[in-house]
Amino acid sequence: MTSGHGGPGGPTPFGVRLAAAVGSRSALCVGIDPHAATLAAWGLGRDEAGLTAFGATLVDAAAGRAAVVKPQIAFFEAAGVPGYRALDATIRRARDAGLLVVADVKRGDIGSTGDDYALAWLDRDGPFAADAMTVSPYLGYGSLAGTVAVAREHGAGVFVLAATSNPEARVLQTAVLAEGPRAGRTVAAGIVVDVADDNRTTADQALGDIGLVLGATLDLGDFGITADEIGSAPVLAPGFGAQGARIEDLRALYGSRAEQVLVNESRGLLVDGPDGVAALVADRADRIAAALGTAA
Repeated sequence: MTSGHGGPGGPTPFGVRLAAAVGSRSALCVGIDPHAATLAAWGLGRDEAGLTAFGATLVDAAAGRAAVVKPQIAFFEAAGVPGYRALDATIRRARDAGLLVVADVKRGDIGSTGDDYALAWLDRDGPFAADAMTVSPYLGYGSLAGTVAVAREHGAGVFVLAATSNPEARVLQTAVLAEGPRAGRTVAAGIVVDVADDNRTTADQALGDIGLVLGATLDLGDFGITADEIGSAPVLAPGFGAQGARIEDLRALYGSRAEQVLVNESRGLLVDGPDGVAALVADRADRIAAALGTAA
């Protein structure tokens, strides 16, 4: 079972565990997105049994090939308490398979509220025990300080939304900051620099514990972001597959940080039904290796 516990010295940091998982398997992040339409097409109900079966199919396909699975919590939450029971079963199955789990919850709040969101998702003895969670910095990056502290205390990580592919985000994320320590930078670039600074406290790690969400369908230059500024942050990159980004373009998209990118794909892995997921996962893992020049 994958664990954040590292013995007497405390929990093994998330960045260390992520680097090991990517090195032993691949940088593939398998999205677990039980859309109502997909469940119906697979003959599954939007209930505990259906959601559990869907999660099991994706986890079993990812085991041994992907480093990470990323359940989209909204699709489980929509089913209420039965959905959360199915989510619990999915996370447990993933951990038993040696997969790291990123809970895609996009939380973000201030003070003790933010701290408790982090405890709920990242405490290894807590209700969900994910390895990392997605967070929104749009109450100010400093509002995430408690969340980052809780994550590190439990050997977990966070992925901070910086440049996202939804068109509504561009106006906000490319706006230029007028004051503060990041004045003159875009909002998105300021977040990237803040994350890089946070990761300097773990400079001995190849990958930091604090990651970034940078959409693979974007030109990062349009957001004022350069590859060098990413530092050691792992990059969660949605947009591959059905949304149009190509694995073969990894180096063109992320330059010198391509090896730090988690290639996230969700819908594109579902197109051949439940019996076809494993073959598509294997294909994506092989393509990532080829794109990075690490194929055996």
